[in-house]
Amino acid sequence: MDKIQQFWDDFCIANHKEDIAYKDAFQFGASADWLADLVMEGKKTATTSGYVFYELENEAIPQAGEYYIILNGRDEPVAVIRIQSVEVMPMNEVTEDFALAEGEGDYEYWWEAHEAFLKEGLKTYGKEFSPEMLVVCERFETVYTA
Repeated sequence: MDKIQQFWDDFCIANHKEDIAYKDAFQFGASADWLADLVMEGKKTATTSGYVFYELENEAIPQAGEYYIILNGRDEPVAVIRIQSVEVMPMNEVTEDFALAEGEGDYEYWWEAHEAFLKEGLKTYGKEFSPEMLVVCERFETVYTA
């Protein structure tokens, strides 16, 4: 059994959860270890991604109630999160409150980091960044840590 499945099984046993599955296991952003630490400390309770990437990659948008496993920079599972809410909106309408819930810094830092991240990802598809582009804003709770 791989370490991700074992981590999930440990979560299910510890929390008396049966007949539920996790949706995916992934790293957050370019600084996976730092962001995983913020999740484990309870400081990061939100995340933002580009809606266009879900369309281009034919992926479903996360839904409230789903579970995900957070990986560190070595692809080791460190936390289980449960999605609380998902909202799609133009990036320039994301509130400061939401940006602060990402736990990474102030609103200006949030904007600069996400603009850089989105621009880099859009290059792959030959697309341009726009402040009005749609983003997927997820709030989550950390329900289990390593």
